[in-house]
Amino acid sequence: MSATVTRRMIGVMVLIPLMAALALWAFAWPAARVAPHDLPVGLAGPASATAPLQQGFERQPDAFEVHRYDDEAAARAAIEERDVYGAVVVTPEGPHVLTASAAGPVVAQLLREAATAQAPAGTEVPVTDVVAAPAADPRGSGFGASMFPLSLAGVATGALVSLLALTGVRAVGTLFGAAALAGLTATALAHSWLGVLAGDWWAQAGVFGLAVLAIGATVAGLAALVGRAGIGLGGLLMVLIGNPFSGVASAPELLPEPFGTIGQLLPPGASGSLLRSVSFFDGNAAGTPALTLTIWAVLGLVAVLVGTRRTAATPETPGTPDAPVRTREPAPAA
Repeated sequence: MSATVTRRMIGVMVLIPLMAALALWAFAWPAARVAPHDLPVGLAGPASATAPLQQGFERQPDAFEVHRYDDEAAARAAIEERDVYGAVVVTPEGPHVLTASAAGPVVAQLLREAATAQAPAGTEVPVTDVVAAPAADPRGSGFGASMFPLSLAGVATGALVSLLALTGVRAVGTLFGAAALAGLTATALAHSWLGVLAGDWWAQAGVFGLAVLAIGATVAGLAALVGRAGIGLGGLLMVLIGNPFSGVASAPELLPEPFGTIGQLLPPGASGSLLRSVSFFDGNAAGTPALTLTIWAVLGLVAVLVGTRRTAATPETPGTPDAPVRTREPAPAA
């Protein structure tokens, strides 16, 4: 066995455990460390009545970000506008919890438990789901699972554009076309068939398409700039980092800091936030994630075009000039 083959065998045996450890860290560690970090919640009612509840929320440092509202109507409006995940309204009969399971069932459950723990023993705390998750997906598991296939679709789109040597306008057109068709297909499955989404059908198709375009253009752009290694780099960034740190299955504020914030700056996390806003909250708080996806898509498309022009402008290495052909003259006759 040659030394080269031995080194390759050792490289594979070392690389696979490292990849497994990285994947476990990226996927399992955030799930095992779910806890609130500056989670925005509301309190409504007179200051004297809400003071004990506020002290209870503030008992855990940096866990909750408390917003004060005058009455229940203002708290409901804040939930619908995605300013807070939920609120506790203090009434003469006792506390009343307002949740939004469409914004994250895990957060809704956490808020119910926090309000019940601070209520007097034996007190039944009523709960109203202001923005409920669809009946076909009450736990939000279908919604949370919708982003991972789109990440794979985006990476596959960018990889195929690179491997098929599509460049320039052809590459851009392929990325746009694949993203549009992927958006229509994903919406038909998630909205029309599975029923895990609500709201405007075409707006959701636009979100899915923009997500695939942002991821695919980034992968294709990296490949155009650094070669085929860019495909692996883009896949690592979008699937192994962007997806587990997206907070789609729970909420960005429940992930360890600063990974929840980082996840929202990557296309998978921005896609999940934008899809929630469009599907359940009439587009409220959609501006920032839409801008994030647009920036990724534009930068990726520019990288594709720049890489194409740089390749076209690279002069070919001149070949070695042919040596002059020497003809052999016939020997003179004896």
